[in-house]
Amino acid sequence: MSDPSLYTTYYESQLGVLEIQYDDEGVHAILFANAFKGPKPDPGQIIITSPENQTIKTCIAQLREYFEGKRKNFDFSFSQKGTDFQLNVWNALLDIPYGKTISYMELSKRIGNAKAIRAVGTTNGKNRLSIVVPCHRVIGTNGNLIGYGGELWRKKWLLEHEAKYANGIQTLGGW
Repeated sequence: MSDPSLYTTYYESQLGVLEIQYDDEGVHAILFANAFKGPKPDPGQIIITSPENQTIKTCIAQLREYFEGKRKNFDFSFSQKGTDFQLNVWNALLDIPYGKTISYMELSKRIGNAKAIRAVGTTNGKNRLSIVVPCHRVIGTNGNLIGYGGELWRKKWLLEHEAKYANGIQTLGGW
């Protein structure tokens, strides 16, 4: 059985254009249109459309609320395909509280495999649900901003944005 067609719409955010891919079951990718370097779906599977689907309307409304500082969690239907290991890492990302960060080492420990730090980093980089599955909340053990497919300036912006609304902090550390 082949995958159903993916629909694509775009949302202009404070960080640039977000490409949102979805089908009748939910959202499968939210990517920074000019930054994502990972695998793209087969162009024959993508249909560019206006957001008429209720899930995509809800997704865009929730993204707008997030950027306005009014939303900390997302509850529209979303999923991504991956190995059991990848799904485990991506699910662990959902447990990182808004406005907080953890290290790649801590994330490795949370999935029960401290030695998998490199694989965790690689998997974090393959996350296709930017912002919603908060891979931007993972930083280096030394506190540095490292490894963000959406470019480090966006990671810094997202972390400062969340800190501002979660803790009333305007600027974080040396970022």
